[in-house]
Amino acid sequence: MQALKSAQTRARLIDATIRVLVRSGYSRTTTPQVASEAGLSRGAMLHHFDNGVSLIKATIMHLHERRLRAFRRAAERSAQDQGAMVRTYWKQIQKPAFIAFHELAVAARTNSDLATVLMPLQVEFRQRYNQLAVQLYPEWQAAPGTFALAMAVSQATMEGMAVNLLTGAMDASLVEPVLQSLENQLHALRPALPGDQCA
Repeated sequence: MQALKSAQTRARLIDATIRVLVRSGYSRTTTPQVASEAGLSRGAMLHHFDNGVSLIKATIMHLHERRLRAFRRAAERSAQDQGAMVRTYWKQIQKPAFIAFHELAVAARTNSDLATVLMPLQVEFRQRYNQLAVQLYPEWQAAPGTFALAMAVSQATMEGMAVNLLTGAMDASLVEPVLQSLENQLHALRPALPGDQCA
């Protein structure tokens, strides 16, 4: 029971950290804010995390796993339909977890402690993202270079657009045309399937 209670409290603190990151940004996220958000004393928080760095590291790991689960759900719901996969992944990155992860990713550019944790996870995400996609779309196995391009274009377009919407750099009315354009690009890049008709 004690282990379960401890795990629940840690999860509560990580969820509170995500909410504070989304609301205040990384530079203004403090351990007292997180403790207050979680409804705990700072002392109770420090019982589970030695300091703010260990809490942020645990939050990064949690967000990384959530990102992978979100991509897996998006992919499995839309297997063999790249257009549906684009739309499903787009919905996933509208959620607060993406905003929190982006806050940490930007901060890692100048914070070596964050970079040490986050950068290897970015590589792992890319590898697992690609492995899952190629399992669901086996026709891409014959064209690994084109597949890598399709994955990079998809991720950069959707995640970049999500960031641009957050910062006001993009008009929301362009979201649908950009998603449609991305679907068209992926369709054009996709290798021909055995049953496809020759033009």
